[in-house]
Amino acid sequence: MPDDRIGGTDFTEMAWENFYNSVDDPDFQNDDAGLIFESLSENLKVIPFGDYLKRYIHRISGMTDDYLSIPLSEYQQIIKDSFEENCTPVSFEPTTARLSALSKNWLTQQTVRRNVVFLLGFGLRMSEADVNDFLEKALHEHTFNPKDPFEVICWYCFRNGFSYPSFKSLWERYEKLEVNAKASQNVFGDRTTVIRTGMQSIRAEDELFNHLAKLRSSNGLSRMSVSSELHFRQLYNESRICAADIMNNLEEERFQTEFYEYRDTLLRDNRISDEERVRRLNKKREEKKHYSAEDVTEADFEKIICSAVPVGEHGNLMPAKASSLNQSFYGKRFSRQHINDLLSKKVEVDRFDLITLNFFIFSQKLDRYSNSLKRYDAFIDSTNAILKDCSLGELYIANPYESFILMCILSNDPLGTYADVLELSYKQ
Repeated sequence: MPDDRIGGTDFTEMAWENFYNSVDDPDFQNDDAGLIFESLSENLKVIPFGDYLKRYIHRISGMTDDYLSIPLSEYQQIIKDSFEENCTPVSFEPTTARLSALSKNWLTQQTVRRNVVFLLGFGLRMSEADVNDFLEKALHEHTFNPKDPFEVICWYCFRNGFSYPSFKSLWERYEKLEVNAKASQNVFGDRTTVIRTGMQSIRAEDELFNHLAKLRSSNGLSRMSVSSELHFRQLYNESRICAADIMNNLEEERFQTEFYEYRDTLLRDNRISDEERVRRLNKKREEKKHYSAEDVTEADFEKIICSAVPVGEHGNLMPAKASSLNQSFYGKRFSRQHINDLLSKKVEVDRFDLITLNFFIFSQKLDRYSNSLKRYDAFIDSTNAILKDCSLGELYIANPYESFILMCILSNDPLGTYADVLELSYKQ
């Protein structure tokens, strides 16, 4: 996994220390869920965006004290001075808000919109790598979107060290571009990696506007990542195969119990002939259900992966806010509604969707690996390859949910441990 490049206090190092304190505990395999829940509850918390921003300013300003001990007003003054020096406005859009109020929000908020990161990139004179780190680690999102003209121009400026006035000039030129049908190519249908490669090959302004012309001519088409969508569907289809196996095993257990009870009832009835008993038992066998991947619905998958989440009186899952881990796992629950929204492209696939599905698949193929450590290594390699292909950054141990998944994959029963930890969170 990559090092934490933003600097200052090492979030990654602290997260690894907490991780190993849990999985190296002699009681881990006996009480893996309890130790993981304890680690998540006491040591692993979601790092607010404001902390990433403070830590970054702490490093570039050469401060030596603990970054959390620095008064907020000092960070605000540094932002104000830097924005003025780099001729950066308080917003990309017209606003009456003052920088003092906005900067206070940026320094204290749990998260922010993507555009705030780009604005801070200009205001604090960030490099392309710095902006990417904020997008991947602080927002847990993909890097620059090569299908979004605004982000492409931002990327070009950061890549070349250009200031906000240069961005403004390029953006105004882009807005004057005429839609040219001949220049139109369905770049929005290509894999993200293909378009990104094209974007990253841009070296001069004319090459930039050749790329932007294609985007402007394809106005109205989806800017969602095709790579993420393809990986999601592939993983979900494989997950449905695994889910069908689980459902068939449960059906077999249910059927066996019911079948033998039925057989014993027939044997006790002396009025039934042996031939009739055989006929009825054969008919009973025909009633056993068999599920294929196509039979697995969003609701079926929800029941499996959310099996430990309590249900209310109407049969619906208890709200996520009822879990003591809601802050750490916010937005990570794989509900039927979320799956439906992903399949219908109402929401974009994110890193946590891909990580969760890949974890589920690995949890159902335990016999492929001789021990949990080899399974853990294979899972990391597989997941990082998927995330990299989607420009989402590799697994990040400082994120509590990702640390949780890695701890579970090291246990003897990954999916069972996953469920047990969730169950504990609702009991608490």
